[in-house]
Amino acid sequence: MPSLLLTVFLLQLFIHLVNTVGAPVITEFLWTLYNKLPTSTSTDAKAQVELRKEVVRLKREMNATSSQDQFAKWAKLRRQHDKALAQCDEKSMAPGPFSHFALFEKRRANACGPTANSFKSFKSTFDRTVTVLRWGGTNGLRFFLQFWYAKKPLFWIPKGWVPSYVEWLLAFPRAPTGSVSIQMWGIACATVVQLVSAAVVAGIVLVREQQQGRQKVKIGASDGGGKKEDQREL
Repeated sequence: MPSLLLTVFLLQLFIHLVNTVGAPVITEFLWTLYNKLPTSTSTDAKAQVELRKEVVRLKREMNATSSQDQFAKWAKLRRQHDKALAQCDEKSMAPGPFSHFALFEKRRANACGPTANSFKSFKSTFDRTVTVLRWGGTNGLRFFLQFWYAKKPLFWIPKGWVPSYVEWLLAFPRAPTGSVSIQMWGIACATVVQLVSAAVVAGIVLVREQQQGRQKVKIGASDGGGKKEDQREL
């Protein structure tokens, strides 16, 4: 079954990529893409992004202003920064249903207005939906395939190539003896993907270090040549 062999390998590769990138990064990326569309939350999301930019700008200006020499300006920037930060936290905070402060947060959100409350609720629902879909498309699909094809031999090993206990291990848990089960094939694919990924990362790091070393050598050579020319002029 070459199609199943390839499916398991691609699934393990996809799981590795998801784990490497990280679930929060993927969720935030999908949330950004969703709000690029003309949806009901796109306006609130854009306003939240603008608030974040404003917070960063005020923070930079506040750090560049001396609190001793320019106290009035620094205090004004501090008040603006705290106000913008509070508004940003108010929009981005979405309390969970099992939080001890859920009732208090709900009342405060209702006081702030139905738009902020609906935005928080939708953002929380979106995050949970993406989490469920991500798990279903990775580990959930892997568990389903392992359960559905548990007794199915993916391919057979020529008789006598390996000892009998190795044949039993390769067929674990329920595949026929002498074959390779989907569980063992998945473990082998995951191991190969991790090894290749580590080798690629190590190669990239090595190439960058070599490039940085060559740049340092060039800079040192150019500095040395300049010093020699200065000595000749003297």
